[in-house]
Amino acid sequence: MLNPMTFDPRHLDVRSDAVVPESPGSVRSDPLAELDAKQKREFNKLQKRLRRQVGHAIIDYGMIHEGDRVMVCLSGGKDSYTLLEILRNLQRNAPVNFSLVAVNLDQKQPGFPEHVLPAYLDSIGIEYYILERDTYSVVKEKTPEGKTTCALCSRLRRGSLYGFAEEIGATKVALGHHREDILETLFLNMFYGGSLKAMPPKLLSDDGKNILIRPLAYCREADIAEFARLMDFPIIPCNLCGSQPNLQRQIVKEMLAEWEAKHPGRLETMFKAVTNVAPSQLADRDLFDFAGLEEERSRRRANRIDALELGRHA
Repeated sequence: MLNPMTFDPRHLDVRSDAVVPESPGSVRSDPLAELDAKQKREFNKLQKRLRRQVGHAIIDYGMIHEGDRVMVCLSGGKDSYTLLEILRNLQRNAPVNFSLVAVNLDQKQPGFPEHVLPAYLDSIGIEYYILERDTYSVVKEKTPEGKTTCALCSRLRRGSLYGFAEEIGATKVALGHHREDILETLFLNMFYGGSLKAMPPKLLSDDGKNILIRPLAYCREADIAEFARLMDFPIIPCNLCGSQPNLQRQIVKEMLAEWEAKHPGRLETMFKAVTNVAPSQLADRDLFDFAGLEEERSRRRANRIDALELGRHA
C-alpha cells in the first residue's frame, strides 16, 4: 500500500514541463506551450492541488498497493482523462510499483469518433485496450420511450468493464468520479431511493471479483474541468445520455451548484459529512443497537459505581 510516511503528495514533481517519455512517432504537442508565465504558474498550482488530493485519497483509503495493475476506465470525458493523467504523474514518484492500463468501452453509439482515443493513447505511450460492445442498441431497445437510459446503460457498461478487468489481470478498476459526483449520488439516493448512501472511494464489487477505486474523490469538478481545458484533452461528448432532458442527476447538480453559489464552501462541508458519520444519531437499526440502550445504561452505571468504590478504598 502507499505508505503516508513515504508517499507525501507535497514532494511530487509539479513542474509543467515534467512529462512521461512518449512513444516513438508521437504527434501530441505540448498543450501548455502557448501559456504565458502567469498562466503556467496558475496551471502548476492547479496540477499540484489535484495531485495532492488524489495522493491523499489513495493513502486514506489504501487504494493502490505494491504490484497492482490498475485499469483506468477511459470514457473520453474530462474526468477520466484527468484521472489517467494524474495517476501517470503519481506513478513516477510513488514508493511502490504499480502499472496502468487504459480501457475504453466502445458502446457503438452512432457517430462515435473511434479514432480519437487510440490516437491520444498512442501519443502518450500507454498500454490500452478498446473494448467493443454494442450496448447502445440494447439500451435503445430495452428502454421505454420517455424513460432515461442511465440505469441500464450503467449496468451493461459495468458488466463489460468488470469482466474485462479479470481477463487482463487488473487488480484494481479506477473510475473517474469526483467530489460532486459523490454528493449528487447521495442526494439522488435520498430523494428518489429512500436510502442514505453515496459512492464510496473504494468498493468491492457485488460479485466479489473486482476492487473499484475513485482516486478523484477529493477533487472539485471545477478544478478537473479547468485542468482538462488547459491540457487540451480531446473530449468526446456522450450523446447517449447527455442529450436527455430533465435527468434527475442534472437537476440535483443544478441544486448543489446553486447552494455553492449562495454559500461558498457548502459542498466541501457536505463532503466532510460523508466522511464523518454518526450511526447513533441516525435511525438505522442495523447500524446501531437502539434496543440495547437500557442495557448499555445499566453497564455504564455499574462501571461508575465500581469506580466510586475503588476511589473510597484508595
